[in-house]
Amino acid sequence: MSQALESLAAKAGPGFILTMAPQTIDMLSAGSDYLATALDVKNILTIVNTQYYNSGSMNGCDGGVYSEGSVDFITSLACTAIQAGLSPNQVGIGVPASASAAGSGYVAPSVVENALNCLAKGTNCGTFKPTTLWPTIGGVMTWSTAWDASNGNQFALNEGAFVNAMP
Repeated sequence: MSQALESLAAKAGPGFILTMAPQTIDMLSAGSDYLATALDVKNILTIVNTQYYNSGSMNGCDGGVYSEGSVDFITSLACTAIQAGLSPNQVGIGVPASASAAGSGYVAPSVVENALNCLAKGTNCGTFKPTTLWPTIGGVMTWSTAWDASNGNQFALNEGAFVNAMP
């Protein structure tokens, strides 16, 4: 897969964009195929928006166990991908745009804003606080604009808060 992606990037040229949206469990270890592939192609990778939902509790980068639907879950798992070797600007936060968009893991836009502030500025963290700040964290992706519209456009209306959370 890595070789095929490199070939595609070479053919497409400088406008090539490569994004990934893996399940949370696929980004827990550099030994997993998905994270290993992301690391293999990080020279051409634009962003990985890990799906921080439908996964239950997971181990964070500090070895702690965090429940989905919390700022700690988002920040500790974003930390895992960065510590594995992805650049902070290649790590995005993927969340459902409404409770109906996923079986579990929905968080309000304010929780996502807190997670961005925690990762970029070290503020508004939960119990997990990264030892390093990542002011160039990649941003936020929601599933999907249609689900956001059905939920009063809460994420779209808070776009400025997300941008302001990052220096």
